Amino acid sequence: MTIPHDHDGAEPQPFGQWLLQQRGQGGFIGQLANSAAADRTFPKAGTYEDARKWMQAQRASGDDWEALEDAERAWLAA
Repeated sequence: MTIPHDHDGAEPQPFGQWLLQQRGQGGFIGQLANSAAADRTFPKAGTYEDARKWMQAQRASGDDWEALEDAERAWLAA
C-alpha cells in the first residue's frame, strides 16, 4: 500500500485525519466518518491499520468493513 502525498510534496495526510474530513458526506464513507468522529477512541492521526484495529474493537459489521475499504481506496486516490 502506498500513502498519498500532497501535490506540493508535503507529508502525507494520515488516514484517520482524512476520514474525519469526510463527515457529513452521504454514503457509507460519510457514515463511517460520522461514527469515527463521535468516538473518542478513534485514532484521529492514525494509519489505515489503526482504523482497522479500531473497527475490530468496535465489532464492526460487514457494511462497516466495506465502507472502510471504500475509504481506503478514496484516500489512496486523493
